[in-house]
Amino acid sequence: MSSVPRADRRRRWTLRRKLVVAVVLLLTVVLLAVGLIGEVFIQRTLVAQVDSQLQQANNRGGHGPGGDGPHGPRPDLYHCGTNDQSQALPPGLGPWALGVNGQDAAVLNQYVCPTPLAANQLAALAKAPSNGLPTTVSVPGLGDYRVISSNDGANVIGLPLNDVDHTLDSISVALLVIAATGLVVAATAGAVIIRAALRPLDRVAATATRVGELPLDRGEVALSVRVPEQDTDPRTEVGKVGAALNRMLGHVASALNVRQESETRVRQFVADASHELRTPLAAIRGYAELSGRYAAQVPPDVSHAMRRIQSESTRMTSLVEELLLLARLDAGRPLAREPVDLSRLVVDAVSDARVTSRDHRWQLAIPGEPVAVLGDSQALHQVLLNLLGNARAHTPPGTTVITGIHNGNPGEIVLEVADDGPGIPAELQPEVFERFARGDGSRSRASGGTGLGLSIVAAIVTAHGGEVALDSRPGRTVFTVRLTAAAQ
Repeated sequence: MSSVPRADRRRRWTLRRKLVVAVVLLLTVVLLAVGLIGEVFIQRTLVAQVDSQLQQANNRGGHGPGGDGPHGPRPDLYHCGTNDQSQALPPGLGPWALGVNGQDAAVLNQYVCPTPLAANQLAALAKAPSNGLPTTVSVPGLGDYRVISSNDGANVIGLPLNDVDHTLDSISVALLVIAATGLVVAATAGAVIIRAALRPLDRVAATATRVGELPLDRGEVALSVRVPEQDTDPRTEVGKVGAALNRMLGHVASALNVRQESETRVRQFVADASHELRTPLAAIRGYAELSGRYAAQVPPDVSHAMRRIQSESTRMTSLVEELLLLARLDAGRPLAREPVDLSRLVVDAVSDARVTSRDHRWQLAIPGEPVAVLGDSQALHQVLLNLLGNARAHTPPGTTVITGIHNGNPGEIVLEVADDGPGIPAELQPEVFERFARGDGSRSRASGGTGLGLSIVAAIVTAHGGEVALDSRPGRTVFTVRLTAAAQ
């Protein structure tokens, strides 16, 4: 199983998460820097205090065991008083690590009781620079000491850094606890603050989502959705986005209104023209039929011309009726919504197809019980006639056409018209429900079709609140119509 790359996962983060993570990372860096700088400063301060104590001890220490220093006699390395306050070192100055003339060396406790140093410990002390300045030496088995070595290297005096190390460790733990607590609090507070700050952006996104869900490609659109005025303040970043989106929506609404007005004028023109053409076409057909009664009395070429006039007037009348029907559907004229026996419509339509086209094999695949849908009986009959007429006109003789009905999703009835013809080319399938769309090859215009049949099917089904779809490949073409079932 392939894993998602880390970079892709970061790209999927929301802006809110990115901001919170950025704030936490920045705060972490700041806290680390402050902690490191503070710990270094505290370490230097504590070491300076140890150095001060060491200088005081050195001033009190003289030049050897039992010798007199500038502040009085120095405690003897080999005589210590148990719990003798007179022999005790000043507070904070013991134990000492001392090396005398490179011979006598010991670690003294608070009461000046010596513990001799080992050779390796003495060797470590001998490495201290003989410049009279405090330096840090790591004494094996004893830890780090801050020591001062005399200029001749004969005397070394030192104080342990254990207390400094313990203090720094305690401070480090405290800083880590405080930093972790601060990061948790900052992350929580940052998430709340950022969520509140980005709430206007959520409202802008919600407005864009509502606009994206509107059917802008058809019909009259009232694009009244706008970003709330409170989110259009040009002084803020989100306000600039909201104001720009409102301006864009205003331009889109204006364009849609212009488009709608243009479409309305075109539909009205088509409807008016179709309506006006019906009367002269009816007269032409009537005169052509009347002239046909006297075909024997006129020359053959005249008789042929009159038959052609009658045929073309019939075809033109069909075209005008289809255009008028589409214009009415485009105008949104409501269709009847009543229970319709779809089984009876299918039986009647297939029976008519058998009579008009005996060179095709027409079959039924419907349930034994009546199947009812909600809709307009006449319009649904038109759908069946167009689908069957399409199969008849664009498939060769001998093609089997099966018309079936079955249940679909709950509350849905599915009507299918399938044939085993040559199929529709894949490049033409997306356009079959467009007006005046025609195929090539076996589905050519040789039949004299208008190219409006399937567009009428789509318009009627859409007006019923249903869907129509096509699935075609060589040897099988299926038109699927989904309609609302009538309540039983």
